[in-house]
Amino acid sequence: MERTARNRSQDMQVILTKTHGGWVNGNDSAESLWRKTPFGGLIHADFKQMRNYRFHKKYFTLLQLAFEHWQPGEVTSRHGVPEKNFERFRKDIAILSGHYHVTVRLDGSTQVEADSISFANMDEETFEKLYSATIDVILKRIPTLGISREEIDNLVDKVLAFA
Repeated sequence: MERTARNRSQDMQVILTKTHGGWVNGNDSAESLWRKTPFGGLIHADFKQMRNYRFHKKYFTLLQLAFEHWQPGEVTSRHGVPEKNFERFRKDIAILSGHYHVTVRLDGSTQVEADSISFANMDEETFEKLYSATIDVILKRIPTLGISREEIDNLVDKVLAFA
């Protein structure tokens, strides 16, 4: 178990861009990996062609915008005061958007899990449906935004333009 945890801490998401001259670093992790790997050093990679990366960024910008406007209200539990958490929010939005699967737990109960949105697990068409359904969920569940579907999409585009 310790070995698995240690190996996972070394995992990173590397993006490469194809150019006429070959593959070039497409993100900071790729640059970091290049610098950390000695000449003659070996790395292992599983390559997957990415769906539209700009649209992927647009989806996360949409989620971040909604998360900032979402007010969970006063909530307590037997485990203490829960925190507002983006990853949990993202998964709940996916579930409410209809992109989920049900798993069985050790005690025989079932649990709803959000579908993975990784490039390897969700194709472009399904991701576009998730994006559209996400806007519907946001409009229904986060009334503090107070804007229309078109205005949300335009606002997300504007935020991306400044990023």
